[in-house]
Amino acid sequence: MYDIYPRPLLRRKQWNCLNGEWTLNGRSVIVPYPPQSPLSGWTGEVPDQLVYEKEVSMEKPGEGFRTILNFGAVDQKARILVNGEEAGFHEGGYLPFSVDITDLICDGTNTITVEAEDTLSHFYPYGKQTKKPGGMWYTPVSGIWQTVWMETVPQDHVTDIRTDTDTAVIRWKIGTSAGNGCRFTVSDAEGCILTSDSPEGSFEVPEDRRRLWSPEDPFMYDVTVTTPGGDKVSSYLALREITSELRDGVPRVCLNGEPVFLNGVLDQGYFPDGLFLPGDAAAYRSDILCMKEMGFNTLRKHIKIEPEIFYYECDRLGMLVIQDMVNSGDYSFLRDTVLPTAGIKKRNDRKEKGAREEFFLSHMRQTASHLHGHPCVIAYTIFNEGWGQFNSDEAYGILKADEPDRLIDTTSGWFAGGRSDFDSEHVYFRTKKLKPGSRPMLLSECGGFVFDADPQTKKGPVWGYGRCRSSQELTDRIIDMYRRMVLPAVRKGLCGCIFTQLSDVENELNGLVTYDRSFVKADPDALKTISDEIARELKS
Repeated sequence: MYDIYPRPLLRRKQWNCLNGEWTLNGRSVIVPYPPQSPLSGWTGEVPDQLVYEKEVSMEKPGEGFRTILNFGAVDQKARILVNGEEAGFHEGGYLPFSVDITDLICDGTNTITVEAEDTLSHFYPYGKQTKKPGGMWYTPVSGIWQTVWMETVPQDHVTDIRTDTDTAVIRWKIGTSAGNGCRFTVSDAEGCILTSDSPEGSFEVPEDRRRLWSPEDPFMYDVTVTTPGGDKVSSYLALREITSELRDGVPRVCLNGEPVFLNGVLDQGYFPDGLFLPGDAAAYRSDILCMKEMGFNTLRKHIKIEPEIFYYECDRLGMLVIQDMVNSGDYSFLRDTVLPTAGIKKRNDRKEKGAREEFFLSHMRQTASHLHGHPCVIAYTIFNEGWGQFNSDEAYGILKADEPDRLIDTTSGWFAGGRSDFDSEHVYFRTKKLKPGSRPMLLSECGGFVFDADPQTKKGPVWGYGRCRSSQELTDRIIDMYRRMVLPAVRKGLCGCIFTQLSDVENELNGLVTYDRSFVKADPDALKTISDEIARELKS
């Protein structure tokens, strides 16, 4: 069960977790697991219209306090009612939202109702969800799929903490509900470094107190914000800088001024018991540590936004993240997959823009704002393989204006426009001689070799990019691909490689570990030797 505070960048000590048993369309369901998942306890078909209800005992807050109801995510549209009165509305499916329910509650038992609608409309972001799962498309999720919680806060409370850093300077901007100011404090193990009564400012950290965040040393500073009204929240920040630079005439991605190779895996964030959620949040930590043991330093979070505890674990454990925006719009297997995989990667970037496109851009900006404070997030992907792609150069400009200190892969795989921080390639079914150009090249998908580690389990048609018969064959094939395609290009400007993928997902059996994470399919020690070879190439 998810009983840890779900918002690590803005934490309060006092809160009331509402996960657990709710009713859904009159039957019992376990929140926060989506009703399509085994852990939800729901059986049968999941309708498009979902009505959740929970009775909660509470007291009306005293003078000068407010009660806030928070949702990690509800897919796709959600109307929130308290005691039959509407409290708020949200649409999108992947981002958190809050509603002030102070004026609608009473002392005693209160009924919280969530009227959710999920038709899998492609107007909204939908990622890999489909009503007909198979291949690289998976079981959908509906309704509440992240933590629900309440907290009572002073009228004058913190609403947002935004920090920006490089290798020496901290910049901050604190949002409060009443605008009455706040106290901002930054500390390390030796004590306080900075205390300011200004809601906005900058500060250069003394040289002897600077400790830079990296995968090898993921050090974070403690942050506390208090308001005159008595609100107190905890957070954290890290000193780190990600840049694209020329080094000896070769384009490089640099972390804290030093070239870094983004040696990563595609991470889709699916689990057999909870679908969009693992049964226990500790599974995020296990996935990250497993990949680090294999020598990987990067996860490409593939067209899905995770509960924030995932990004906290990446921050804490030192795992870089390339975050994909969640696709909306149409998809064509022939146009967007078959022809480009065969090498036909040119098409006009659609210029028209309507309500769907405007919602995508708004959701893109909200995603970046939501994840802004996490040092692990060093880059964003806007469009993947043309799915729902439009006006890519304009989208780059909008996101870059919001996030100038992060890198952007505008079009991962193909259908590139003119504006991106990477030359981004997908290569499956073969090795290829990579030819980096004037920008850092990112091999943003490759590999995908299938090894069915449990062939006795009945499955549908298996999806992947070439078959292996054993762990040894899988390991050998991965190493051969890296030595033939990746290593020769590192000196020329290849800055990263994202292997497909971390785990099996349903019938897509090309993971480094099985879907249930019970079996590691490739040899970690052998794969670690590849990361060591890449490091030597990068330094040579």
